[in-house]
Amino acid sequence: MPSYPIKNPIIFLAFGLGSGLSPKAPGTAGSALALVFFPVLVALGLWGSIGLIIAASIFGVWLCGKAADILKVHDHSAIVWDEFVGQWLSLLPLLAIADWNTATYIGILLAFVLFRIFDILKPWPISWCDKNLHGGLGIMFDDVLAGLAAGGLMWLIVDAGWLNTLSSFF
Repeated sequence: MPSYPIKNPIIFLAFGLGSGLSPKAPGTAGSALALVFFPVLVALGLWGSIGLIIAASIFGVWLCGKAADILKVHDHSAIVWDEFVGQWLSLLPLLAIADWNTATYIGILLAFVLFRIFDILKPWPISWCDKNLHGGLGIMFDDVLAGLAAGGLMWLIVDAGWLNTLSSFF
């Protein structure tokens, strides 16, 4: 395994607190670690969480671009800060029902799966952004779109009451 300057705070953050160093599926590892921050989103509430995500996105453009420059690789697979932000976006609709019951946990799992599907398959326009945007913006924006797509589906699922229906089976 190659050696990375993980002690550098830019690399440490861009690598998702080290989760991007997972030998298999670093994006999935980064997304999974991002779930640990769900209680922070709950504590911040909707508007506080939106503010945090906007700040993390803007910071992420700089951070991911700087990490890519340091590593001399445009979108290194270990850079997973963008997965953190995308995953947090997919979780936003759950803030309205975060009662820490079965529906909440099923929702967290579903948001994780939906985000990973959009991030991996990259349907249009996510794929266009992935191929045509460069630098930190290019690294961040496709995951922001994947998070918004997953979050949109989660909003529909939550609004329709399907999480409560699913949780009744458990």
